[in-house]
Amino acid sequence: MKKLLIALVALVPSLVFAAGAAVHLDKANYDLTDKASLQNGAKLFMNYCSACHSTAHQRYQRVATDLGIPDDLMRENLIFTDSKIGELMHNSMDKKDAAKWFGNAPLDLTLEARLRGPDWIYTYLRSFYKDPERPFGVNNTVFKDVAMPHVLEELQGIPTATFETITDEHGNEHKVVVALHSSETGEMSSDEYDRAVLDLVNFLVYSGEPNKLERQSLGFWVIGFLIILFILSYLLKKEYWRDIH
Repeated sequence: MKKLLIALVALVPSLVFAAGAAVHLDKANYDLTDKASLQNGAKLFMNYCSACHSTAHQRYQRVATDLGIPDDLMRENLIFTDSKIGELMHNSMDKKDAAKWFGNAPLDLTLEARLRGPDWIYTYLRSFYKDPERPFGVNNTVFKDVAMPHVLEELQGIPTATFETITDEHGNEHKVVVALHSSETGEMSSDEYDRAVLDLVNFLVYSGEPNKLERQSLGFWVIGFLIILFILSYLLKKEYWRDIH
């Protein structure tokens, strides 16, 4: 039984990558040193995502401190529940209601960028298209038949899709999306929307590992220390063995 569990755990990542291999993912050139981008990403997350999704492994105050947001502005503009600023970032949606409305309760997104990858999220949020046959009127080229509505529709509008019919190796015909056409009903241009999504991705990458920059900086100091220690050890070794030889 133990060997079976180990085999399954080892197999899951390969299955995930295999399932997503056919989908082209656009590169998300995020920058964790860009505080303005992170602040805008936090604003977008709280305004468009936090009604359903939580980042329950983060605290409001830690986010405010890391992103350079004064506590009073965080309380007034980015906390939409009765939570205190020192509390974890839960949402107010009841999980049973969420499961009834969407089929499944929306995921906590604290580690989503580490699980899916920044490129996946960046492409996914830019790949919704109009599909009247779906419950919320939209579908997604990255996540087919997704149960989630296009929450950023206000900003992007709803793109339309061009389809092509292909025949698989068994002779079955399938419709596939070959192009998405920008909508003119959104508040943002295509470039502005891409930038906004990148800011949101930047925030989710930060959420998955808030101390990443600190860890990387500390790593350089550790490597530097080891190099100096190696040089001193080598010189000491030469000094010690000189008299013996």
